[in-house]
Amino acid sequence: MSEVRHNWTKQEIVAIYNKPFMELLYEAATVHRRHHDPNTVQVSTLLSIKTGGCPEDCGYCPQAARYHTHVEGNDLMEVSQVKAQALRAKEAGSSRVCMGAAWRNVKDGPEFDQVLEMVRTINKLDMEVCCTLGMITENQAHRLAEAGLYAYNHNLDTSEDYYKDVISTRAFKDRLDTIENVRKSNVTVCSGGIIGMGEALEDRAGMLVALSTLDPQPESVPINALVAVEGTPMADLPPIPIWDMVRMVATTRIIMPETQVRLSAGRTQMSREGQAMCFFAGANSIFAGDKLLTTPNPDVNEDMAMFKLLGLNPQKPFTKVSQPKTVEAENSKYQPLGEKPRWSRPGHTIERNEAAKQNAKLTD
Repeated sequence: MSEVRHNWTKQEIVAIYNKPFMELLYEAATVHRRHHDPNTVQVSTLLSIKTGGCPEDCGYCPQAARYHTHVEGNDLMEVSQVKAQALRAKEAGSSRVCMGAAWRNVKDGPEFDQVLEMVRTINKLDMEVCCTLGMITENQAHRLAEAGLYAYNHNLDTSEDYYKDVISTRAFKDRLDTIENVRKSNVTVCSGGIIGMGEALEDRAGMLVALSTLDPQPESVPINALVAVEGTPMADLPPIPIWDMVRMVATTRIIMPETQVRLSAGRTQMSREGQAMCFFAGANSIFAGDKLLTTPNPDVNEDMAMFKLLGLNPQKPFTKVSQPKTVEAENSKYQPLGEKPRWSRPGHTIERNEAAKQNAKLTD
């Protein structure tokens, strides 16, 4: 009988999170071992294929055009550049390349066609390909699937209740609609969130309710610790304690037993011992490489040294889901529709976001 439940409540999740620490770790590790090899961790490389200039106002993000964060904007990378980076990542032990573009949503046209060619190119290298490009339509999801996309990342970020205190330029429902569009294709879903943004424990539980009640649950759930970047509205928030990260990883593992739980942003602030506890509690995926889009990340050699110390092995590609077939552009069944979907613009004001925006104007 499957252990996967889709009816978790916020109260149940808070109770799990608050268990005595050793009891929580033991339960999470037990669940983990029933569903995964505890000594295998999936390694991904995150590549920013288009950096900066994003029109959104996410309070945590240094790529938002309205904040002054010293992030250098870059146009969309060339396919040849992406292929070279993917080959380097493969040689260093990564089985997946995740490509991120600082867009609000995908628009049909030459740039999206270029991204599709990147997906085809990396899939042919026998690596898993993931994209995070903002909101997408069902047709765009099918076009990515045809190109050979393995996973699409679209984080919920936080609970629906706290979301309006983080972002005002789109609604929580847009996030869920995008995940639903991805589910209509054969692309797997990667969706998680960030802790340390000033949210309450109930908000962390609320985010996990939203993720765990999806059917099927996401194949991958990144748990990020906020990296407070100067110039963003959340620049002054304190680092999240490692105990909170371990509890969040363990709770996620218990309520989503088959999911790969990704230890994501904030690892530079964690000791090896802290990361080891996260792996013990059920984290079995990391990002490797010295940058996560624009924020620091441990060097890949440091990670490989840690893997050796802990006796961990990088997971081979396509272990969980078989490799997608790539359909060439000229044989594509799905053509661009030139859609102009009406994604939400809630329009409320977030005081700290506005303050950071005004400060950026003064700095400029």
